[in-house]
Amino acid sequence: MFELVYPLEPAPVYPRPTAEHPGTSAVASGEMLPLIEPSGLVYGQASRAWCHSGAKPLHPVVHLHLVDRLGRVFLQKRSMAKDLLPGYWDTAVGGHVTYGELAEESLYREAAEELGLTTFNPVFLGTSEWETERDREFVFIFASVGHPDLNPDNEEVSEGRWWTQEELTAAIGKNLLTPNFEAEYARIQGQLLALL
Repeated sequence: MFELVYPLEPAPVYPRPTAEHPGTSAVASGEMLPLIEPSGLVYGQASRAWCHSGAKPLHPVVHLHLVDRLGRVFLQKRSMAKDLLPGYWDTAVGGHVTYGELAEESLYREAAEELGLTTFNPVFLGTSEWETERDREFVFIFASVGHPDLNPDNEEVSEGRWWTQEELTAAIGKNLLTPNFEAEYARIQGQLLALL
């Protein structure tokens, strides 16, 4: 599996001082995210807020697609408290890798936080980049087959349900699903079904 490569010493904190903005150097505080090269090499760290401020440094996230033996896919409905795409249906689990974590560590943490899911066997499907006007993410894509008991955290997830392949096909392009889920699902649908 492709993995992040951290430096031996803590990476510099961004944003770095520039000639236009000499100020003081940024200090690590709150949730810090690794800043990476497409190779997975970690060169820095920055706050989540700065990563989403339009500066668009590449930072890693994890996605977990849950599929059952009938080929149904579990989606979560994003809480209305979310600042980005509230009320949209999205990947079963998704979240940022925190500085110092490996992708799979982050995957288990996020699955537990969002769905109360602690026992599953993730299969690594690959990576992709996703860019919006606000940020640029390097996505580690995982899948797991089964029908686990799920307990969505209502602060993160307003609800969740299993979708048939036909329901997903009908929902695409109807402003119900997040754009990143639609693009990713189109890319990995065959891989998901091959796991059955």
